[in-house]
Amino acid sequence: MSTSNNDKKEPFISKIEAFGNWLVKNAKIVMPVVLAVCVILTVVISVSANKKEAQKQEDVISNNTLEDETQDKDAVPEVPLKENDNPEIAELINEYYNAQVEGDADTVRRLVENIDDKVVMRIQEMSKYIESYPTIDIYYKDGPEENTYVVYVSSKVKFVDCDKEVPGLSAYYVYQGEDGNLYIKKNGEGEESELNYISIVSLQDDVVDLHNKITAEYNNMLAEDEELSKLIQDISKEVEKNIGEELAKTEEESGEGDNGSEGDAKQTDESSSSGTETVVTKVKATDVVNIRSSDSETADRLGKAAVGDEFTLIEKIENGWSKIEYDGGEAYIKSEYLEDVETEEVAANSEGGAETGNGDGGDGSNAGNTSDSQNNNDLTTTGTVTVKENVRIRKGASESSEKVATAYVGEKLDVIMKQADGWTKIKYNGEVAYVKSEFVE
Repeated sequence: MSTSNNDKKEPFISKIEAFGNWLVKNAKIVMPVVLAVCVILTVVISVSANKKEAQKQEDVISNNTLEDETQDKDAVPEVPLKENDNPEIAELINEYYNAQVEGDADTVRRLVENIDDKVVMRIQEMSKYIESYPTIDIYYKDGPEENTYVVYVSSKVKFVDCDKEVPGLSAYYVYQGEDGNLYIKKNGEGEESELNYISIVSLQDDVVDLHNKITAEYNNMLAEDEELSKLIQDISKEVEKNIGEELAKTEEESGEGDNGSEGDAKQTDESSSSGTETVVTKVKATDVVNIRSSDSETADRLGKAAVGDEFTLIEKIENGWSKIEYDGGEAYIKSEYLEDVETEEVAANSEGGAETGNGDGGDGSNAGNTSDSQNNNDLTTTGTVTVKENVRIRKGASESSEKVATAYVGEKLDVIMKQADGWTKIKYNGEVAYVKSEFVE
């Protein structure tokens, strides 16, 4: 038996009419419930969208930070060293080395941007002992900008009244000035991108091989010729003594001169007499940045610092990273994303480093500095360490202490003592010096 369409629709229409009547009668109860449901749905949708956007922004920040950390390394091409094939570089380097032989301060100042007076003094003093540079080989790689170069000079120096030619290696950052001529930029100065570039290039295999070759040749020559070794030590001591006397004389004369610098002089005197130096103890993040397990862009990421997060600073490393206290241990952040927020005054020793010990002599590291300097030939060493990463050799156990030289990967250093403050006391050219312990083994 068939049923018409109208017969099928009538029960459905009746139900709709009944439901409509029920809604009208109960509108005061039903409408608020419907409204609440709509509001809840809106909130849920909004929260979900915000979470997605926040996650998206975090991913962007993370990616950008990672790109910032790696772009410098990726931007440095690993190309072979070029040798003696740029006449302009050769002209600059030869003129600079001739000025060193002659002690020509005016030429040195003209060729090197903002060179320190103390460096000029050292060049003038050394010229008294240098007869010539019979061999000068120039290697270079292109710098980060057009007409800039990272230059390595392998030379042999002949001292007065000495038949031997002593090998050495020096590095320079060369750039083209506005007049079109090439100049040398003072070591350690320049844009951070330039310094990062130089640091990366200096660790490329062919450059490290060159460093190791010259260093081995130099060390072997001194090991086989005690007379030559003593000559170099004596020259070094005499030069430093003369520079110290000249600086003391200059400071004494400046103290009797123009009163216009009285404020600065007073501040220096007070700092000197108090025997203190300012040390950064706390830093703050200036941007969102990754916290890593070591001072490398490829190291494991331990977390992320937000803008304004503060950390206790353990050490500012010369490679552009800062070691901090983090989650009960140590971690690393790129120094460019940090700013100093807290400092303290600590006692300083005569070499410019922070004083260690408990007030009654400690481990003797500072108490021995004076006697070490007076008895350089009698320094007792306890063995050697090998440099595992290029590191600066300094006069004192402090990053603010004067740089003596650079020790390169593979070089062996004579050890006097490994100190508890993170520094290793060494014998270098007959003098007491220091390197950071983490860079030697």
